[in-house]
Amino acid sequence: MKREAFSLIELMIVIVIMGVVYTLSVNNFKKISEESSSVNLGNLKEYLISLKAKKNAKILCLDDCSSCDILVDGEKKAVLEDFLDESVLVYRYEYLTGVQERMKEVYFNEDDVQEDVCFSYSVDSKGVGEQVLVEFKTKVYDFTNYFDATKKYESMQEATQNKAKLIEEARR
Repeated sequence: MKREAFSLIELMIVIVIMGVVYTLSVNNFKKISEESSSVNLGNLKEYLISLKAKKNAKILCLDDCSSCDILVDGEKKAVLEDFLDESVLVYRYEYLTGVQERMKEVYFNEDDVQEDVCFSYSVDSKGVGEQVLVEFKTKVYDFTNYFDATKKYESMQEATQNKAKLIEEARR
C-alpha cells in the first residue's frame, strides 16, 4: 500500500522551520529599518530633506552639543540625544580663501536668554543646504555639494584636496 499523506510529525517539523525562518527575517528587517532611520552626520542632509519643510529644516545643538533640536519651519519636531559632542568643528569652504572656521553663533531662546550654538545646519525646501565642512572625531563630512549626498573624508587635508581637484576640473 502506497503512502500519500504526510505524518503529523513531518508537518510539525515544516511548521517549526517556517516559524524560525520567519522570526529571523522579521528581526533582520527591524534591524535594517532601525539602522536606516538613525540620524548621523553622514545622512543628516538627507534626513532634513525628508522632513518636507515648507521653508527650511534645521538641526540646532546648543552649549555642549549633548542634545540637538530638529526644527521644521521654526517649530521643534524632535530631539536628538548624544548626536554630537563639543569636539565638533564647522568650517566654510570658499573658492578663493579655502577653509575658514565658521564664527561662533549665539541663539536667543524664548526667554531672550543668550545660548552658545555648538552646531547648526539647515536645508531649505528645495534641498539646498549650508555650504560647510564638518570635522567630528576622526572624519570630515562635506556638506558643500548642492545635489549630491554628504561625502566623508579621513582628514581636512583630503577634503580640501578634493575641493581643489573639483575646481580644476570645472575650469577645463
